[in-house]
Amino acid sequence: MKLDRVDVRILQALQQDAHIKAADLAESLGLSLSPFYRRVRLLEESGIISGYATLLNQEKVGLPVSAYVSVAVDKKSAPLLKSFELEIANFEEVMECYLMTGAFDYMLRVVAPDIAGLERFVMEKLTKIEGVRDINTSISLRRVHYKTTLPVRVRGE
Repeated sequence: MKLDRVDVRILQALQQDAHIKAADLAESLGLSLSPFYRRVRLLEESGIISGYATLLNQEKVGLPVSAYVSVAVDKKSAPLLKSFELEIANFEEVMECYLMTGAFDYMLRVVAPDIAGLERFVMEKLTKIEGVRDINTSISLRRVHYKTTLPVRVRGE
């Protein structure tokens, strides 16, 4: 789907505040509700809008520790990598997991209530996954910058 300026403005506004009233956003874009809803539906159907979420304050919900965990897997076979990915997806502490280039195969962002909770995750869950060869953990001291909005633009601008 090719995005035009109105689509981009809708996406920017919804990323800033998904709770915004449709009528207010449509009016600010110079659209009536029907064309506005049609555009949003097309953005959803095309997969550009993949869902809606409420962002929580990590510290206030009791998960102040963030760690970035690099994981190397023994054999780089497709079945072993797929098995690792399926297992890691079941751990609630893992917020993100990326297949990487370089010395480590995966990079995880993990949250925990404290250092002991992070240790439990590593020792009782991560090390027990078949094929895990090496783990390197870096603990975040504090968040300097964080955003959830992608810099959406009309192509060519």
